[in-house]
Amino acid sequence: MISEVCSGLLLPFLGTTLGSACVFFMKRDMSRTLQRALQGFAAGVMVAASIWSLLIPAMEQSAGLGGLSFVPAVVGFWAGILFLLLLDRAIPHLHLVSGSAEGPGSRLAKTTLLVLAVTLHNIPEGMAVGVVYAGYLAGNAGISALGALSLALGITIQNFPEGAIISMPLTAEGVSKKRAFGYGTLSGAVEPLGALLTILFARLVVPALPYLLSFAAGAMVYVVVEELIPEMSEGGHSNVGTVLFAAGFTLMMALDVALG
Repeated sequence: MISEVCSGLLLPFLGTTLGSACVFFMKRDMSRTLQRALQGFAAGVMVAASIWSLLIPAMEQSAGLGGLSFVPAVVGFWAGILFLLLLDRAIPHLHLVSGSAEGPGSRLAKTTLLVLAVTLHNIPEGMAVGVVYAGYLAGNAGISALGALSLALGITIQNFPEGAIISMPLTAEGVSKKRAFGYGTLSGAVEPLGALLTILFARLVVPALPYLLSFAAGAMVYVVVEELIPEMSEGGHSNVGTVLFAAGFTLMMALDVALG
């Protein structure tokens, strides 16, 4: 069981690392069309994971509340939204297509602000994987090993293009390929760390799992709506991002249903 959990926690980090390694093999800068496609795919995976892997299990675990079984999901979802809103305001960062940094003023380099933006993005993904595995370890949360693995695999798949999205543009900013790979990998390190901390916390308060599951869902949806969808829709040919959103959504939905 422990080996299954460790593998599940490390899979998303592996996806980011492999994606960041694309900087060594792709000779040309990543086009905006490809960036939009990859961002759309990641957004689709995150939305589907929020619904099938997090919100629906949260309501199923609250079935004892009868007609009020939605309450933990609503409360946790909004808590996740507000938590990411707070981080968004408290941490200086810069999105790829933005002309100015967000959050408090700082003198950090542009490359650091870009990495912080992706790191901020990865926090809810690590929390999502951690809370699902916490439910699996609890044994009475109705979450199977395959169900937890499906979420970890989905996050891993969408982390691959995310790793490329952060490492490739950094080279255009004059960063060496080795440093760009290091920055991309570092941005994904927050995921296994966040997952581990979530497991340690969730195991202490198993009755709060419905709230924690929906908390992670809210945090992920915040990232999708605030960052990924605007970036994938900017400029012409935004239909590419829309189609890849649908592809990511259906892939994650199929994974969850087939393995859950």
